[in-house]
Amino acid sequence: MENTLFEKMPVPKAYMKLAVPVMLSNVLMLVYNMVDMYFIAGTGNTDLVAGVAVCTPVFTFMVAVGDIFGLGGSSVISRLFGEGRTEDGKRISVFAFYGALLFGALIAAVLLLFRTPLLRMLGANEGTMPYASAYYAIIAAGAPFAVFSLVPTNLLRTEGFASAAMVGSIAGSVVNMILDPLFIFGLRMGAAGAALATVIGNICADVYYVWFILNKSKVLSLVPKGFHISADELKAVLSIGIPASITNVMQSFGMMLLNRFLLPYGNDKIAAMGIVSKSIMIVIMIMVSFSFGGQPLYGYLYGSGNKKRMKEVMRFAYKLVPGIGLVLSAVLFAAAPLMIRIFMDDPAIISIGVPMLRRVLCGMPFIGLVMVTTCIFQATGKALGAFLLSAGRQGYVYLIVIVAASSLFGYNGVISAQPAADVITALLAFLLFRYMLAGELQE
Repeated sequence: MENTLFEKMPVPKAYMKLAVPVMLSNVLMLVYNMVDMYFIAGTGNTDLVAGVAVCTPVFTFMVAVGDIFGLGGSSVISRLFGEGRTEDGKRISVFAFYGALLFGALIAAVLLLFRTPLLRMLGANEGTMPYASAYYAIIAAGAPFAVFSLVPTNLLRTEGFASAAMVGSIAGSVVNMILDPLFIFGLRMGAAGAALATVIGNICADVYYVWFILNKSKVLSLVPKGFHISADELKAVLSIGIPASITNVMQSFGMMLLNRFLLPYGNDKIAAMGIVSKSIMIVIMIMVSFSFGGQPLYGYLYGSGNKKRMKEVMRFAYKLVPGIGLVLSAVLFAAAPLMIRIFMDDPAIISIGVPMLRRVLCGMPFIGLVMVTTCIFQATGKALGAFLLSAGRQGYVYLIVIVAASSLFGYNGVISAQPAADVITALLAFLLFRYMLAGELQE
């Protein structure tokens, strides 16, 4: 354990040492996502692009399940490390690793068994179904590898190994980018090729993580010998992990909801929103990186009772993350036509995508406030607060807003619903923090 980093290093330096590797790995993952969409859009087939966009919630759901064990486990483990209970933290890590692998296999079976009805529910129609089905089948089969990869990326940071977490993520993304053009165009696999490249990339990342944990980690373990977990420990992991995963479940729900509301307006609208979703990941993934970069610090300091240093970390995060969202949103707002054109140089898609992108960007700084507050709740074990925020932005808040906005303003209401939901959820985050944690942090 690097106790100096958690206890004595200046807050900005400690925060950045944990957050920057996460940011770099996420930026490369973002580059991969954009390259992936670039090659898919390079086929010139709008139905193929829309078919892959329809499947986005499937992969997001896998990430959500991985977060149950990755974020839930890291929250509990970081607090145990703060209390000096490293052996207990090691036991929890064993549960997190094998729990993710087991649930990933279960998800693969369920997704493959109900492929056609799930694709219909996600918004696939006669034009997009062949492409969506081909992409979906391979992504679903690779679920165990995708789910497992989310655990070491989170748990390694509790030990201070943010750079190792970054290396694994980068390795998987690089493999993915190399294989994309080979499979999509070279082997003429189309959407299925993009999915296969993703699965192989996840496998490569997982192999690296297993090697690193077995050979370098001192307080995490993959060895199940003598493993046990109490009911209270299991509850502690799940009470944070499940609300944490709700963020990604709701992202799947929100994307599915959006696709369904866009469907009456044509597949070109869904294809354009698929490109917009990839474009805004530039802002979201960087904000996520800097939000979650502080999570091991919050958990360790909360566990050790160091309220003064924890408040310093929170103040730094609340200035940093929304500020990043504001600056990056302004840049992308100005570059919106270029961003859409990079993916698909089609005048019709550009004319649809540019106003979509600009409206969605208006909510980014508010998302930053929600992300930081959610991470604080997760790290400190405030399960209810984490759940309400995680289920809000693209869940119950978004549902209410998109139903009302679409009824009142039609298509314009549909594409404006997300930034409106972002503002409302940020207000909710402020109220929850004041009610659930502000008093407890008073010295």
